[in-house]
Amino acid sequence: MSGDEIGMDDFLKVDIRVGRVTRAEPFPEARRPAYKLWVDFGAELGERRSSAQITAHYAPEDLVGRQVLAVVNFPPRQIGPMRSEVLVLGLPDAEGEIVLIGPDSDVPEGGRLH
Repeated sequence: MSGDEIGMDDFLKVDIRVGRVTRAEPFPEARRPAYKLWVDFGAELGERRSSAQITAHYAPEDLVGRQVLAVVNFPPRQIGPMRSEVLVLGLPDAEGEIVLIGPDSDVPEGGRLH
């Protein structure tokens, strides 16, 4: 294994779940343009908060109801006045702006990525 490779045991330590955005609002206190997100991960994990720098492609009202993938087992981070509890996942477009990733069709909230 090279220095960049990880084993399956390492990958399985990262808990990536699907959640549904229940609320989104501007986050003017963030250093870079961002939104505050509230994401419902179902009965087991409940609702968690996140800060996401996704303002180039999304308006807050377009995010509500959308399913997203997030890492749910990182320690919380304080971002300005907000405590971010999960890391919502995305990929950069050609200009480096983040595009969210999520399932093609609805799946139950809280489902773990396999």
